[in-house]
Amino acid sequence: MPRPTRLLRWQIITLVLMVVGYSGIYLCRSNLSVTLTSIEAELVAQGYTGDQARIWMGRIISLGVAAYTLGKFFTGSVADFLGGRRNMLFGMLGSVLLTVLFAFGGAAPWFTIAWFGNRLVQSFCWTGMVKITGRWFSYSAYGTAMGIVSLSYLFGDAAARQFMSWLLEAGLGWRQVFWSVAGVLAAISVANLVWLKETPRKIGEPEPTANPLNVYGQAADDEQRPPSLRALLVPLLTSPEFVVVCLLSLGLTLLRETFNTWSPTYFKEVVGSSESEAARQSALFPLLGGAAVLVAGWLGDRLGRGGRAGVILGGCALTSVVLWLLGTASFTSGSLVPVWLVGLAGFLMLGPYSYLAGAISLDLGGKRGAATACGIIDGVGYLGGILAGESVARLSIAYGWSGAFQALAGVAVLTSLAGAVFFWIQRRKVAG
Repeated sequence: MPRPTRLLRWQIITLVLMVVGYSGIYLCRSNLSVTLTSIEAELVAQGYTGDQARIWMGRIISLGVAAYTLGKFFTGSVADFLGGRRNMLFGMLGSVLLTVLFAFGGAAPWFTIAWFGNRLVQSFCWTGMVKITGRWFSYSAYGTAMGIVSLSYLFGDAAARQFMSWLLEAGLGWRQVFWSVAGVLAAISVANLVWLKETPRKIGEPEPTANPLNVYGQAADDEQRPPSLRALLVPLLTSPEFVVVCLLSLGLTLLRETFNTWSPTYFKEVVGSSESEAARQSALFPLLGGAAVLVAGWLGDRLGRGGRAGVILGGCALTSVVLWLLGTASFTSGSLVPVWLVGLAGFLMLGPYSYLAGAISLDLGGKRGAATACGIIDGVGYLGGILAGESVARLSIAYGWSGAFQALAGVAVLTSLAGAVFFWIQRRKVAG
């Protein structure tokens, strides 16, 4: 059996560092979802009503997503000009500091400021990783490479929730959970600081080629940095394909953020799970989604651009069916059917979702603008994700979880229509 080449060994090291690094980010992101009811109880003890505490936490979540969204629109360009490694390290170390500061707080305004800052610095990480991936891997392997990297926010999220479930079962309060996850992320940050490289050139190896059909053309392939901000933005913003991908991101991010945030609360209130059980059950969504991302990444590299569009259209359409079932079926307390339906939704939607700010961003942006494409696509998506906080909280109070899921089913149908347009565009390009 032939030994791996030096480049291949370092590609594997780079993937492992990024997957572990971004999984660590989820320790300091999913911690709020997992401990949400405990923090709400603390606010109730301070004099808030239960509904007021729920809405306050929803507001904190929405403002955090707003901060993450704001960051996405400029952190991609920062990575394209200054390099992805700097983005990655800044986001990780900043998240450690702000997670600790959140846990030292005792009032809703303090929680709001700390969470806003935490999500803002975290927005640097993903765009940085996309930039690094575009430098280390050939366009023929974008789907597979980004599928593996995407495990960081799926399997990594599932592992983070399981880890925090153990901490809760051990009797730790929500503050101790926050301090623990910050310590783990700090250790991971040191490993990335030591071993993560920006480009194969740092180890004396050439960079693989980018997709020649990117919006900048092959001439931009070997540029170390874009010539100007205008040259970076205009080709992307004038591409119809890019605009449709942004619309897909808008719908799918709203759905994903809703499940990431509210599934533990939903399982406690509808299934009757304990806090630690709900944390474990909520891990099924990213766990099954991770399996789907690997399959979708592999298929995307083998079926080409038209194949990715087909996967997106089918996944969005089937997700709308699952959400309608969650919104219309009646479940008895203790039934695990809602848990498995939520997991199925993750399997159907997260494969298509992973394409948008991953392989498709690399296809469209190439080495010059992949991080910028990713940042804008993700940023537009998180404009929808903002609604996953306070808006979903209000829906669940006014209409119950059934009404909330029926509204989300409508979002999935509209996203499917955007998927159909994207499929048509891709079919025309393949035919041409």
